Amino acid sequence: MTKLARLHAIAEEAATIGGRLLRDRQVGRVTAKKDRDYASELDVAIERAVREHLAVATPEFGFLGEEEGNHGAADGPTWVLDPVDGTSNQVHGLPLCGVSLALLDEGRPVIGVIDLPFLGERFTARAGDGARLNDQPIKVSPALDLAEIMISIGDFATGPDVDEGNARRLAIMGRLAARVERIRMLGSAAIDLAWVAAGRLGANVLLSNKPWDVSAGVIIAREAGAVVVDADGSDHGLASSATIATSPELAGPLIELIKTP
Repeated sequence: MTKLARLHAIAEEAATIGGRLLRDRQVGRVTAKKDRDYASELDVAIERAVREHLAVATPEFGFLGEEEGNHGAADGPTWVLDPVDGTSNQVHGLPLCGVSLALLDEGRPVIGVIDLPFLGERFTARAGDGARLNDQPIKVSPALDLAEIMISIGDFATGPDVDEGNARRLAIMGRLAARVERIRMLGSAAIDLAWVAAGRLGANVLLSNKPWDVSAGVIIAREAGAVVVDADGSDHGLASSATIATSPELAGPLIELIKTP
């Protein structure tokens, strides 16, 4: 077993721990982090359980969790976790939520696992080995025209400057609505990207880039054949302002729609 394959197995073990907690435990107390953005007791419990597992398995690695921040080594490979991607969905009883775990090496995801326990689905990938859904290979949609695809877009903005942020989203949605088959807002960046990888969605437009939200989905989408870029079409990285994923054939026309003033 190669080193990357061994680390992939560790990531799957950690995701299993998190997925079981998400499926079997109650949400507990819900706390507002900022305007209409929440964390539950279960978010924190999952993050701690996964972090503890990874600290034993890979003590030399860093760890970044959405709820409790950085732990461990400051440099080198780093695990990045969203313990419950789609917390609002979960709190309201919607099954579109899951555990999203990635390993970053030099700032780029090389392993990704997205566990969706309420859907019975697990998406996985590691660099150079393709992407899988429940151990079966997956590929992006073969569609060659925007009119043939369903596209997801990230949640509306909350907090400061909400009007400005949402005006941009509404403008982009209006342009997309005129060209694509349908638009969906799923409330989970991990699911958005995983479903692009599986060909269920033809593209995803997320006008933000938080590493815990997108890192696992980025490597899974890329390994399934997707192009993942910033809003200006440049290669996606930690410094990107947006996370756009689609097939190579549709990337050009999609980016032109997003860039249009």
